[in-house]
Amino acid sequence: MAHKYPALHNAMWPGLVGKGGPGAEPPIDLDTMLEMTAKAESNGSKFDGVDLFLFDPHVSIDSTDDDLKRLADKIRGKGLAVGSVVAPVWPPTGGGSAMGSDEERKNFLTQVRKACAIAKKLRDLGIRKYGVVRIDSAASPAEWSKDPAGNTKKIADTFRQACTVAEEFGERLAAEGEICWGGMHSVKRNVELLEMVNRPKTLGFQADMAHTLLFTMGYNAPDDRILPENFDWSNRSALDEGLKTMTRALRPWTIDFHVAQNDATVKGSGSHDKTGRHCLPHDPNGKLDIVRHAGFWLKDDSGNPTRAVQHICWDGCMFPNATMTQQNTWNDILGAMVGVRDAHGWE
Repeated sequence: MAHKYPALHNAMWPGLVGKGGPGAEPPIDLDTMLEMTAKAESNGSKFDGVDLFLFDPHVSIDSTDDDLKRLADKIRGKGLAVGSVVAPVWPPTGGGSAMGSDEERKNFLTQVRKACAIAKKLRDLGIRKYGVVRIDSAASPAEWSKDPAGNTKKIADTFRQACTVAEEFGERLAAEGEICWGGMHSVKRNVELLEMVNRPKTLGFQADMAHTLLFTMGYNAPDDRILPENFDWSNRSALDEGLKTMTRALRPWTIDFHVAQNDATVKGSGSHDKTGRHCLPHDPNGKLDIVRHAGFWLKDDSGNPTRAVQHICWDGCMFPNATMTQQNTWNDILGAMVGVRDAHGWE
């Protein structure tokens, strides 16, 4: 059965994340990423839009109104919309740790403010009708672990201030939990942080299937693992139960969702720390049944669509450039996304 919602988006930041710098492949420019996305096709279906990283050389966080108008015209000209945008909150991109010094936290909030202003401008330009502004703690689990209680309290305070900023622009924030972000590196820690911030109308969770699979395994948080050590991946019913335990905890907070595949390993490249490895949808080593397991996030326990997100996105971070510049890559990815919408979408 074909459904209209959720809309299908492709992330543009895989052209930047893990690219550039010593030993890494060069970035892929935004025009190329947009072109590959616009050309993708699967049984007559196309991508509806893109999600953006607000950082050079794709979209400067200091873009002028004229810059943004040109950007909107370019994306509209490809027949695409804009959904969620990523705020460059990390120290190397002009931000700072959410649990750092006063100056670092000020830099974090400055980047959130700039990102929310751009997000609103894109709404005003008519190119963006849904989506969130994505953030994380911009700190490592190793640094966080030096003072878990104190650092979580600091992150929560910074996030509350970020919520106040977002509300000025009519925006919502989604915190992306990954094993590489301190205070957000397990199911338990994400729920703890979100409850401590306690701004559910403004701050929610952004789930990526490749990252959240690692939560079940306890990477960087052994005490919080859900699946047993040396788990037998052929035990599909046990995997389902582990994923259901996770999604029941985080689904009520989830307002942004990435479809993905993972082979239960980690990967890092360039300046990006190791996190859940993104795999192509038909990777023989992939541990997820993409369509089935996406439903654990997109439907409630009664099997009804939650309708908590208006679009879903594919995030192919740290794929090799040779893979990312093959059109068939994006056709296959789009096909997986269509399968998710057909199974779990709505009118």
